[in-house]
Amino acid sequence: MTPPADNCPALVLNADFRPLSYFPLSLWSWQETVKAVFLDRVNILAHYDRTVRSPSWEMKLPSVISLKEYVAANRRPAFTRFNVFLRDAFVCQYCGDRFPTHELTFDHVIPRSRGGTTNWGNIVAACSGCNLHKGNRLPRECGMHPLRKPEEPTTFRLQETGRSFPPNFLHESWRDFLYWDTELDPY
Repeated sequence: MTPPADNCPALVLNADFRPLSYFPLSLWSWQETVKAVFLDRVNILAHYDRTVRSPSWEMKLPSVISLKEYVAANRRPAFTRFNVFLRDAFVCQYCGDRFPTHELTFDHVIPRSRGGTTNWGNIVAACSGCNLHKGNRLPRECGMHPLRKPEEPTTFRLQETGRSFPPNFLHESWRDFLYWDTELDPY
């Protein structure tokens, strides 16, 4: 059975054939992809077994595309809640357990009421239980120290961390393009 067009996103690769982003995985809807093809902004590298038609043309939906022009990655990642969770690999920095995004909060290591700021060097991922237990105290007051010192990650580090969290859906045509640059096991 042919998948509906809405279930046919295209994996978007940069001009160097690496995904623009691993986490979240760089995907475009079929509509965005078809538009980019018509505007001659991408190369088609693989197709789905699904065709879209208009009265004057038909086209197999692309499953993997690469940009014709290289897009440089931001040198500094955006300071967002999600990027803090990604930096910390979705692990509570106090108890060490991994949690889904919706079960994580962020914690000010030095509470704002005690002079702490909201920046990479003072924010860590924390589960609700640990965040509540730590409360408004300093790490030395409650014996709760982050597993790793919080610091601003590089964009490369966030991408590398994101690669270890595969998306829920991977089309078979994407596999060769997602992990081609990983180190091979010599055995």
